[in-house]
Amino acid sequence: MKEQPIIHVGIMAESNIDFELSGNYSLPEQLSGTRFQASLIDNSIQITSEDGKTIAAESVVFSTKSAEDSFLLKAVTIGIDFHWEQKEDQRFRGDLKLVIESGKLRAINLVPLEEYLRSVISSEMSATSSPELLKAHAVISRSWLLAQIEKSKAIQSANEKYQSTEQREGELIRWYDREDHTLFDVCSDDHCQRYQGITKIISDKASQAIDATQGEVLTAHDKICDARFSKCCGGVSENFENVWEPVYHSYLTKVVDSEKAATTCVDLRQEDEADSWIRTSPEAFCNTTDKQILSQVLPDFDQATADFYRWKVTYSQEELTSLIREKTGIDFGEIIELKPIERGHSARLIKLQIVGSKKTLTIGKELEIRRALSKSHLYSSAFVIDHLNLQNGIPQQFVLIGSGWGHGVGLCQIGAAVMGEKGYNYQAILNHYFRDADLKKLY
Repeated sequence: MKEQPIIHVGIMAESNIDFELSGNYSLPEQLSGTRFQASLIDNSIQITSEDGKTIAAESVVFSTKSAEDSFLLKAVTIGIDFHWEQKEDQRFRGDLKLVIESGKLRAINLVPLEEYLRSVISSEMSATSSPELLKAHAVISRSWLLAQIEKSKAIQSANEKYQSTEQREGELIRWYDREDHTLFDVCSDDHCQRYQGITKIISDKASQAIDATQGEVLTAHDKICDARFSKCCGGVSENFENVWEPVYHSYLTKVVDSEKAATTCVDLRQEDEADSWIRTSPEAFCNTTDKQILSQVLPDFDQATADFYRWKVTYSQEELTSLIREKTGIDFGEIIELKPIERGHSARLIKLQIVGSKKTLTIGKELEIRRALSKSHLYSSAFVIDHLNLQNGIPQQFVLIGSGWGHGVGLCQIGAAVMGEKGYNYQAILNHYFRDADLKKLY
C-alpha cells in the first residue's frame, strides 16, 4: 500500500512577501529571527530578516522540524477574480518554499496530503455539515488532487505543450483548468481547491471525516477519478468534456439530481427544451431554500446569495457593450444579439455567439462565457436571453435568466448536502454523482 504523499501547494505570487516563522524551522546560516521579507531583485530572491541580515538565492526552503511548526504569510489574496476577492493573513503548517515564477515570488507550502485535506474540507464546507457530506467531499478532494498530479506527470513526460485554446475564423474556444501550474501541484484558491492552512479553525467533524476515509479515492478503469464538484448543478449535472478539455470521462456525465427520474427524457441540448427547463423550477435535491442546509455549503460571504437554483441578471445596451469590451478586449460595437450556438446536457452553453454592429464572434467554453458577461463570474453558463426594447433592430435591454451556480460537473454540493440530511451515506452520495466509479483505499 502506498505512503501518504507530500503535496506542493502554491499559496501566493507577489513582488514582495512578508512572512513569520513559528516553531523550530531550519534557517539559512546567515539568517536569524522569526520575521522576514522576501523581494525579487535582479531575478534573485532577496530575503531580509528583522535584524537587517540579507541573503540572495534562486530558491529557498524553510523546513519544519515538528508537526506543530507553522508559518504566517501576510496579505494573501483569496477569491481571485471573484466578487468577494480580498486579502488576509494566513497561517500554514509544513515547509515554506520560495521560488521565482513569471517575474514574481511564489510562496509554496509543502504539506502531507491528509493535513492538506483537513484545511480544504474545513474551508470548503461548514462545520455544521452532515458527517456523510464531509466524508463524500473528502473522497472527492483526495481523488481530484491525486488525479491532477498524475495528469501533470503525463503532460510533462509527453514533452508537448498542453493546449487549452481552439481558435478558428469567427470562433474562440478556451477552457480553464490547472495545467498551467508547473512549479507546484495545486494552488490554494478556488481555481483548484480552497486551502487556507490553519488560518481558519480545522473542524473536528472535518477531521473525523478525513480520518474515516483516509486514503480512499474514486477509481474507474484502473485510474484515479478526476472527481469534480460545483455549488449547484441546477437540477442536472454536466459532462466533463463540455466544460474542460474534450476528453470523455464515463464517471463525469449527465446526472439528474433527483430521487425521481422525471427529467431523464429531457434533452437540454435542444434550445426549446433548455428554455423551458431554465424558466421553470423543477424538483431536484439542489432546489432548496433551507438555510440550515445551505449554511453547510456556503461560507458567510456567499450566504447572501439567495437565488442560485434559478437567477436573473439584467443589462442595458450600454452596460453590456462596455462590459463585453472590457472583459474580452474586443470592440463589438453595439450588441445586436447573444445567440446560443451549442449547449451541454445541463443546458450550460458551450458556445455563445456575440453579434455586434462591428464584429461577430463565437466564444466558449462555459467559463469563458461566464467571464465575458459579468464583472466577476456569471453564476453559470446555463441561461437563456431575452432581447428587449428593440430600437432600429438593436435591443436596449438584455435579460439573462439562468440555472445553477458553477460548472455543474460531478458532485453538486448543495444537492449532496440535501442528500446527507435525508439520510444517504457517503457511498450513496458518491454513487449518485459518479455513476461509473468505485471506492478504493490507496493507503
